[in-house]
Amino acid sequence: MMKVAGGAILVICLMLTGCDIDGFDQMSRVKEDFHYSYKLTPGGRLELENFNGSVEITGWDKDTVEIDGTKHAPTRELLDAMKIDVSASPGVIRVRSVRPPERRGNMGVKYVLRVPRKVLLDRIVSSNGSIRVQSVEGSVRVKTSNGSVRASNLKGDIDVTTSNGAVELADFTGGAVLHTSNGSIRAQGVRGHFEAITSNGGIDVHVAEASGWPIRAESSNGKIALTIDSLSNTGVRASTSNASITLRLPSSARAQVKASTSNSSASSDFDIAARGTHSKNRLEGTIGSGGPLLDLSTSNGSIRIQKM
Repeated sequence: MMKVAGGAILVICLMLTGCDIDGFDQMSRVKEDFHYSYKLTPGGRLELENFNGSVEITGWDKDTVEIDGTKHAPTRELLDAMKIDVSASPGVIRVRSVRPPERRGNMGVKYVLRVPRKVLLDRIVSSNGSIRVQSVEGSVRVKTSNGSVRASNLKGDIDVTTSNGAVELADFTGGAVLHTSNGSIRAQGVRGHFEAITSNGGIDVHVAEASGWPIRAESSNGKIALTIDSLSNTGVRASTSNASITLRLPSSARAQVKASTSNSSASSDFDIAARGTHSKNRLEGTIGSGGPLLDLSTSNGSIRIQKM
């Protein structure tokens, strides 16, 4: 049987299907940098639509959006055919990477932007590339595929969607909704509402200050670890399969508990006054005088409720 080298397979893929993979931009023979600068009122909106490339956005103390980037393509003709379309006004800036009619070959765009600290990142979209956002005060909505999303030092709601990539969040105040597949979710220093959903990846979250909304964590084939400094009136809903759940709470916590697993064990460092069935794999009752609901479920994995 004839064997084909991995490099040859990749070349055939690119030639026949025009595979768009950000990680292969080193194969692009032609690159070109670009730069744009526009005024944007604090609190204004920025939208960016990209393909095959990373996006990095950082807030600063200027009323200006600075856009730096690099286009890459296998030929000069394709590079020149790729366009950066910008529509700018004092309140809204829209940036779009425009593909050429001929899409064969590895091509794409990478962006680095500096934006007013108070900004609405309404729709930041890419593919086959990572997205990073830091030091902004305003709502953030980002989406990519085959790439990670990292956000830090944010004040405002954030909505993240990706696939085949991890999501990391740090030093955050607001409401967070994080979705990925085939990737982990990690968050530290969260203050506010938090929701994380993934598949084939773990969830590791530290909530410094919870809001009144339930903290939600869902995975499949990934372990869940939640640390909550102050439970207050915030409930917890955590579920996974084929993995463990660990919930760490302050010793003064008061809550209702409903925890169940199959083919493993459920345990608690807290005394739980039974209100239902207690068994090796099920806990149901109250911690202290009761409070918000801790709803924990898994299969083929243990559940542990621990004191901090």
